[in-house]
Amino acid sequence: MATERRANVTWQGDLMSGSGTIESVTSGVLGGLGVTWRSRSEEPGGNTSPEELIAAAEAACFSMALSNGLAQAGHAPEQLETSATVTFQPPEGITKIALTVRGSVPGISEDDFRAAADQAKENCPVSKALASVPSITLDANLS
Repeated sequence: MATERRANVTWQGDLMSGSGTIESVTSGVLGGLGVTWRSRSEEPGGNTSPEELIAAAEAACFSMALSNGLAQAGHAPEQLETSATVTFQPPEGITKIALTVRGSVPGISEDDFRAAADQAKENCPVSKALASVPSITLDANLS
């Protein structure tokens, strides 16, 4: 069954001096988040950016895919700690995503963990959606 998620954003003004607000999302857990060009290309200054939201989506999706792959292989993880860093380089756009995962997974070798992480990186839906990013790296280790 397909699902749909929605985000509503209001933008006022031009790119450089304007600002936007992520008003709401389907789940209701986000709203009232400010977005500006400066928060995107310089310092956040209390606002978010599309790249920050992409980093959160990538880290969450990857973690879910890795957890599922490990469990299907008989090694359900106790814990996965994942971070995603998205590099935005104007005017090129998103040039790199760096994933880092540390896992506590009983009964699995480091090599098998890395293989499962590579598989998750290739197959998570968000990674697939971001396939045009020139570089997506992965650093995966057991903790």
